[in-house]
Amino acid sequence: MAKNVQQMDQAQLLELQQQAAREARRDTVFRDEARSGVPTPELVVIPPGELEIGSDAREFGRQEHEGPRRLVTLERPFALGRFTVTLEEWLAFEEATGHERWDWLVRPQSPRTPMFNIKPAGVRKYLEWLSEETGQHYRLPTEAEWEHACRAGTTTPFAFGEVVGCRDVHFNSLFPYEERRQRRKWYIPACFPLNRPLDVGSFQPNLWGLYDMHGNVQEFTATPWHDGHASLPRDGIYGPEPDNEWLVTKGGSWFDPAVLTRSAARRRRNVDEMDTNLGFRVLRELEG
Repeated sequence: MAKNVQQMDQAQLLELQQQAAREARRDTVFRDEARSGVPTPELVVIPPGELEIGSDAREFGRQEHEGPRRLVTLERPFALGRFTVTLEEWLAFEEATGHERWDWLVRPQSPRTPMFNIKPAGVRKYLEWLSEETGQHYRLPTEAEWEHACRAGTTTPFAFGEVVGCRDVHFNSLFPYEERRQRRKWYIPACFPLNRPLDVGSFQPNLWGLYDMHGNVQEFTATPWHDGHASLPRDGIYGPEPDNEWLVTKGGSWFDPAVLTRSAARRRRNVDEMDTNLGFRVLRELEG
């Protein structure tokens, strides 16, 4: 039976993660080998757990579609990308498959920058290719899986606590969290605004070792958009919705104010959409 991770302390949460890794016969951090030897995403084992996702009216920055708080139970462990998929990893896919690229699109300049300006259809092709290359099942996380991994047992707005600054998370530094929460009439941004994502791993990870879950680029999930969590099944998985043209994205980005990088924050994006602040992170299912 999955344990309520939001009632555990940090030592218990780390032991839960290590136990999940032992049972999966994996290191806590690992990488699958590709048959062709191309680079594959580094992965982190995430334990099963029960938790409340979403937010309530007490949380600064909360939007109506983040509620009501909903108890979900994730019975199985999984592995999630330690980072969002990078340009280097995406180029390996393009070169191996001949995937169509549009040279006029803005692209990352550094191999370690998150890949962006890709549509969900392209993401699916990458995941299918990666699954074939490794013999494992890769997919996008659901919103519940993503938020569970991001929170790492926390109930605060951020995995790092009640507030964050621009030295903790890459958001639009003109719109910080604490200064806006205090309704200060004026303030000087603590960081110079940057209109691009930074290389992955530029800031500290959360307790379970995941980087950039807050900020940098928004991340696609597999969850169809609903205006709230009221109808979310207990396992966090909606049935097929072929007529729903919207997906949930999580994490916020360099373009967004700090309030949109909270664990509970969510945004809808079209199933045919791409943007310079929108990327993805892989989920790899674990055996057993």
